[in-house]
Order: sequence, then structure tokens, then C-alpha cells
Amino acid sequence: MKGRKLLMIPGPIEFEPEVLQAMSIPTTSHVAPNFIESFGNCLDMMKKVWLSEDGQPFVVSGSGTLAMDMAASNLVEPEDKVLVVSTGYFGERYAEILKRYRADVTILKSELGNIVEQNVIENELKKGGYSILVFTHVDTSTGVRNDPKILGQLGQKYNVLTILDGVCSVAGEEIRQDEWNIDIVLTASQKAIGVPPGLALLVASQKAMEKWKNRKTPVLNYYADFNNWLPIMRAYQERKPSYFGTPPVNLILALEVSLKQILSEGMDERFKRHKKISRAFRNSMQALGLSILPKSNDIAAHTLTATYYPTSIDGNLFRKKLNEHGIIVAGGLLKEIKTEYFRVGHMGAVNRNDIISTISGIENALTQCGHHCNLGKGTSTVLSELS
Repeated sequence: MKGRKLLMIPGPIEFEPEVLQAMSIPTTSHVAPNFIESFGNCLDMMKKVWLSEDGQPFVVSGSGTLAMDMAASNLVEPEDKVLVVSTGYFGERYAEILKRYRADVTILKSELGNIVEQNVIENELKKGGYSILVFTHVDTSTGVRNDPKILGQLGQKYNVLTILDGVCSVAGEEIRQDEWNIDIVLTASQKAIGVPPGLALLVASQKAMEKWKNRKTPVLNYYADFNNWLPIMRAYQERKPSYFGTPPVNLILALEVSLKQILSEGMDERFKRHKKISRAFRNSMQALGLSILPKSNDIAAHTLTATYYPTSIDGNLFRKKLNEHGIIVAGGLLKEIKTEYFRVGHMGAVNRNDIISTISGIENALTQCGHHCNLGKGTSTVLSELS
């Protein structure tokens, strides 16, 4: 549509037209045969996107925070020892969620822009007694990326369940849930999955389901309780009607479209595309003399980039000028440096033209704000990287 701005925040993202079209068709009954088939297809395809043929998928109306809450409420019992590896705002949030279920939480916090080193995590696990290890794959507040393969290996070595908060990573970052021994991988619909906000999505390993089945105490969250949702998921997987809470019909129809698109691209190709785009974006920022928040490219996310403003400009003015160029980006989220950086999402349906337009807009906005950069350097860098 003419005059429409390009949404380049870390979620909600730009959505494919076919996905949005599925949102606009007349809403059918949640027990209609065609909807049951669509829901069942979604559950089957999630296992392929998560690379978890042995996992149990869940699709529930709610946000990514609900997905976090579901994992916590179903796996945690009072006094369970849980280790949280935090690389930003959302690691801290997960610790607070876990405490609501009376977990005995230990937090290992990284320094700003860095990860917690493997030996630090392992030394804590060696102390014993932990039942769950929780980590954010990509923290949206910092753009820092953990290595889930290493953390999955640590979970297996010390016999603790692993929960991966993949709200800003699933379907963009490489995740091989079964192969890497990750017990819960959760996300939300509005990021790399490519569906408007409103769906909490997770896949649980059989080991995680066993821990839930063997609980000694009731799940302390009625809406999130697997006891209520597992029969529904299994019914839809068997293409049978069932009911606990009315599902968001059109969102699930849109999810079916998006998952088909993701699998049509292929998971390996999708991982490669996100890596290529993120590298091009970071190199363009650095070509303009800007610094990224992660301490190194090796731990920088492939789904978003967090970049410091030049010290000479006002961040609010920069984003306003960028908006005037038709590009919307996000400001900082971490309270202590909120005014010092901005965040650009580049995940899901984002394409070469979106990235080029964003870099060009950033160059012009920086210049208008008085930052002296080699105008065109960022654009030429991204063109070279994405050629």
C-alpha cells in the first residue's frame, strides 16, 4: 500500500501477504473439519521446524510470555533448583516467572553485551541439585546469542532439563531440538515464525513430559496446565475435535500458511539466509562507524542487531528522521543504557530490498542528525554482502 512504512523492529515483523490473507477470511468454527485439519497440520509442521520429531507441540492463544510461563509452571515444583543463564532483560524476566512457582532460582548474569562462559555455567552445575537449566537463545534487549548446542550438552551431562527461550530465535536461528537435547523450545508467533501476535508456541521433549507427568504437586497455573492442553493437542494431531478454550481460528490458519512457507524454504537454507543478512547488516553498521552492543560478532544474533548511536546525536531525533524515511526501528530496552542504542529486526520474511532500504534510511537519518559518515558506504557494503 502506498505510503506504508517498513517495520524493522524485533517483532512484530513484516508478514507475507498470504499469511495476512489467511487472517482476513471468514472465521470458521473451531471444530469444523477443515479447521481441525489445519490445526493438526500446524502441530505436525512445528515438529519439522523445531527439528524435533519426538517432541510434543503446543499451540495456545497468548504471547511469548505465556509460552515462558507454560514451560515454568508445568516443569517447576516448589523448591526445585533452577539455574538461569541471563544475557539481558528477558533472562531476568524468566527468573521472576520461575520464582512465582516457588523455584529456588540461581541467576548467572553476563556482563553487558557478553555471554556467560561455558566453564562458569558448568562449575555451577557441578555443585549439584539442579533440575532445570534455563537460557535465552537470543535476548531481544541486547542482540546477544547463546549457543544452545553447548547448553544442551551441559544439560545432558548433568542430567538437568533445558528450557530454551526462543521467542526471538525459532525459525531464524539454528535450533536442532532433538539432536541438541533441548527439552523445551518456546517462541511466539510474531517473530521469525511470521504470524501476527497472539500465539504461544512450544515443543516439549518426552523427557520434559515425563517430568510433568511425575509431578508430586498440582500445576499452579490453570490456563497453562498441560493437563488441560495436552488432550486438545493430541486430538487435533489425530484430526479429532476437542475443546478447552476457544482457539484463535484465523491466527492458526495463518500459522499453517507460514509454516508451509518456512518448510518450503528449508530449515538449513533459512538458517543460512538469516546468517547472511545479519552479517551484511552488522558490517554495514560498522562501515558507518557504529558499534554493535554484543562484544563480538561470534555472539551476535542473526535475527536482530543492537547498535549504539553515535555519541554526538540524539537517539529520539534519529528514530524520528528514520521514520520520516519510511523505516521504523526500536529504541533501547535495557534500562541502564536505554537511550544509548537502537535495535533492528531482520528475521522471517525480511528480504534483500528491506535491508538495503533500512541501511539507506539509517545513513540519511544519521547525516540529518549531524553524524559525519561516508554517505553511501553502508549501502555499498550491504550491496556487496548480499550480491
